[in-house]
Amino acid sequence: MAEGETVTPPVMDDDELTLIDDHEEVVSEGGRRVRRRGIYLLPNLLTTGAMFAGFFAVISGMSGDFHNSCVAILVAMFLDGLDGRVARLTNTQSAFGAEYDSLSDMLAFGVAPALICFSWALSELGKLGWTAAFIYVACAALRLARFNVQQGTTDKRFFVGLASPSAAGLVVFMVWSFDAYDVQITALVSIFAAALTVLSGILMVINLRYYSFKDLDFRNRVPFFVILAMILIIVIVALNPPVVLFTMAIIYAFSGPAMAIYVRRKRKQEQGTGGYSSAADNNPLSK
Repeated sequence: MAEGETVTPPVMDDDELTLIDDHEEVVSEGGRRVRRRGIYLLPNLLTTGAMFAGFFAVISGMSGDFHNSCVAILVAMFLDGLDGRVARLTNTQSAFGAEYDSLSDMLAFGVAPALICFSWALSELGKLGWTAAFIYVACAALRLARFNVQQGTTDKRFFVGLASPSAAGLVVFMVWSFDAYDVQITALVSIFAAALTVLSGILMVINLRYYSFKDLDFRNRVPFFVILAMILIIVIVALNPPVVLFTMAIIYAFSGPAMAIYVRRKRKQEQGTGGYSSAADNNPLSK
């Protein structure tokens, strides 16, 4: 550069001056595709809360505080169930929210339960322990990926495979129940924990139907006994949260295989009596 020569700095537009680009996605409104900037605050704030609860559960579990870690997963379940319903009730669904929710679920219901169970009992098994934990994490990732690509193509009344929050409940409520009664970690307990962890992972990826409860409408009137039933459930859970929640998780986890066995037996009975049923009617995943 010659002496006395000045250099003009390059001109940058407003987008280049921002450190963080605003999110933009294409949505359909009134049959037209329009671009919208920004994200919805309320549902994504609830999703962030679920993610924080999952992260706190990991920290507590690694520190040996299994009570608080399991309670944190329970809080994450509540927030995870709430963010989707809030988004639907307020018409604030978005592609960003769906992806963000999946990432939050992977931490809270994929990584956290595996690490909690590993810190509690699986570490006693060495390589077998961390292998069982990894199988659960991998199955949770596969379950969430499959759920994302199947949205809008399956019956919303049912999940194909055990949902990740339910699988997480099966693992962490086991830890909570055993820890509440000061069960000593023996080889037998560790093997049982590993078997249940692997089973929870497998149930997430096999083709079994589970009732999703998504067809429940909270905006309409319900019979009076429904409120009484909800109060009774809350009271029963409050009597002994770890054991009651673990029992509920076991019942729900095995409702899928029980439903599949029922459908198979019903099909055999219809075939034996000469009754006609189409392939779509017999397929438990087609309804």
